[in-house]
Amino acid sequence: MIDQEDGCRTFRHSVYALLILSSLTTMTARVLSAQSRDGHTPFFSANDRSRWSTISALVDDGTYSIDRVRKRPGWQSIDMVQHRGRDGELHFYSSKPPLYPTLLAGEYWLIRQLTNATFEHFPFGVARTMLIITNILPMGLFLILTAMLAEHLGETDFGRVFLVAAAAWGTFLTTFASTLNNHTPAAISVLVATLCVARIWQQRDESELDANQSRPSAWLFIVAGVAGGFAAANDLPALSFTTLLSLTVWWLFPRPTLVWFVPALLFVAIAFFVTNYIAHDSWLPPYAHRQPGDNWYNFPGSYWYGSRKGVDLGEPSQMKYLFHMLVGHHGFFSLTPIWLLSLAGILMALRKSDPRWRLLAAVTLLLFIVCVTYYTGFRPQRDRNFGGVTSGFRWLFWQIPLWLLMLVPVADWLSETQRRKAFGLLLLAVSTLSAAIPAANPWSHPWIYQIGQ
Repeated sequence: MIDQEDGCRTFRHSVYALLILSSLTTMTARVLSAQSRDGHTPFFSANDRSRWSTISALVDDGTYSIDRVRKRPGWQSIDMVQHRGRDGELHFYSSKPPLYPTLLAGEYWLIRQLTNATFEHFPFGVARTMLIITNILPMGLFLILTAMLAEHLGETDFGRVFLVAAAAWGTFLTTFASTLNNHTPAAISVLVATLCVARIWQQRDESELDANQSRPSAWLFIVAGVAGGFAAANDLPALSFTTLLSLTVWWLFPRPTLVWFVPALLFVAIAFFVTNYIAHDSWLPPYAHRQPGDNWYNFPGSYWYGSRKGVDLGEPSQMKYLFHMLVGHHGFFSLTPIWLLSLAGILMALRKSDPRWRLLAAVTLLLFIVCVTYYTGFRPQRDRNFGGVTSGFRWLFWQIPLWLLMLVPVADWLSETQRRKAFGLLLLAVSTLSAAIPAANPWSHPWIYQIGQ
């Protein structure tokens, strides 16, 4: 019996390795073949060009201003703002929060020091190298952690393999691995923070049962704080996750939370605001400067005032926007129908006796409702644009790790009959299709949207 269990475990590990390796190899191939339509750069859209511009300007020009960078062929971007610099002159800047590009500027500086390669003369080599380091390697960690979770939480071979297959092929995180974006680091941070809290909770329960068990390591609190802060720093809606994360850690261990978790979280928060102040002479990020008299987006030639088109015009109807956000052309559930299984998994987890499962399910559902309500009911028409030209509703991508975890209970349920397995595999196939079609350019409309045009 033990030999049989070991054999099954070894086989599962082999399947995990094949799924992860094939996914990482495919993502790497897309990075190495990435090229813009004009052939000048490996960039895909105004969104990633905006971040690349800041990285290049910091290292090549020693400034956050992208005045010179934006004049290069293939580096133009509509995602920029204009305001006066410390010299009193008007300058152009990326509209993206500067913390993440500042961190990546350190990576670019190191590459330049070691190879003497610059964005101006070797944009393909530099950018592709950075994408492998910045996106592919962290995605490898993400998939390995998911496989470890599947092995620990799953109860059946099919359920465990289904979860890893979904993570490796069925979500938009793999699609966006070939482009510089803020959603990939945010999603990975959410998973890491969640795992740290789960481990802290587990060790608390063990210490209550056995006084000889050691209390959670300080590093778990530190990593949870950094990861939680970094998730919110990259994806502002993830601040809701960071808030609930902080409350959970405080409830589990108040004193270590104050000593280790809070300082780690504040470290990221301080870095976010300080880099913003250095870049813009303002504590608030560019997207907070859109009011009359202080509108950094309103300048001659600005795309956002007078030149908007397509989805960027915004959806006038809130109900229509909600429909397409959930089950329409940018639908969270229509493009990635495995999340319908996760929805069932949430209901199953809420009925479990383990309070950790109940809390995770409640948090996942609450965060989803909060974000959907915010984007539907509290944003003006100009912001109801589905995230612009993008292959999915990207403002929910940071929640993907939570919805993957909610597959665990239902994936084991699917394994009980062949019909259930077939149904689950069909949903996974459609999800994989949605993630694969825009793989050549993540910044393109979803296939459902294109069919309707």
